[in-house]
Amino acid sequence: MDMQALLQQAQQMQQQLVEAQQALEDAEVEGTSGGGLVKVKLSGRGQVEDITISPDAVDADDASETVETIADLVLAAIRDAEAQVERLQQEKMGPLTQGLGGGMPGLPGF
Repeated sequence: MDMQALLQQAQQMQQQLVEAQQALEDAEVEGTSGGGLVKVKLSGRGQVEDITISPDAVDADDASETVETIADLVLAAIRDAEAQVERLQQEKMGPLTQGLGGGMPGLPGF
């Protein structure tokens, strides 16, 4: 077992993890619903950054119905954005976590 090679591999994985985390921090995704009537922007970490509601989503003649509709559209847009964040996180972090899941050769329990 070459400890130097093992240490280099661990350092390389740590650097890749830091880079993946930074990429997620810098990323932004947008979820939409109602054909674009509602848009929600989330950070790559899944935090809501912005919500935009088109005036076309508002029915001035039926305020009660509009409130329910907008609430449903916002929820759907958030779920859409969350699904995109999950895919992005899997894309950035998946290869790293799979590498860890295989363990470190020669070291039981790692």
